[in-house]
Amino acid sequence: MRLMKSIGATLAAAALVAAGPAPASAASVDIAPGAWEPAPQAPFELPAGARCDFAVRMQPIVDEVRGLTVSTYPDGSPERVLYQGPLIGRLTNLETGATTTADASGSARVEYGTDGSMTWYVTGPVLVGFRENGGNLPKGLYIIDGEYILAFSPNGVKTLTMRHGTVHDLCTELA
Repeated sequence: MRLMKSIGATLAAAALVAAGPAPASAASVDIAPGAWEPAPQAPFELPAGARCDFAVRMQPIVDEVRGLTVSTYPDGSPERVLYQGPLIGRLTNLETGATTTADASGSARVEYGTDGSMTWYVTGPVLVGFRENGGNLPKGLYIIDGEYILAFSPNGVKTLTMRHGTVHDLCTELA
């Protein structure tokens, strides 16, 4: 078994994708090769300025994301993993108490590079955070929906290539 990152948002995630170089929607899980396994999304809090101008909490309220390892590198580390399943999160502005519910139930094929990079091939909504100067979207906490590719460099810079779909910044909704 290997230590894996779920995309919770990111399907976040993940991270779901807001905290650091790895997706914030990502939670560490062990996924056995060839078996669908739960890939739970951990709740998270982000300080003011990290993704939104205010502190934010994300709490999963429905989390049935599963991962399936499709291929591994010779050392057993993941090369390609599929993720799918419902993920609904409640986001809260910790300064005002404003809340919104986000559907991050997309499905994805994630290809892990040996250098720490990742590429997500996604269909459907995922929760993704961008830090200041951290990619090709402005700082924010987004629901990205549609068909797209999200590439993570080894230092966490994200590049979104949208085939078709929408990008919605939840920070504006929570402000």
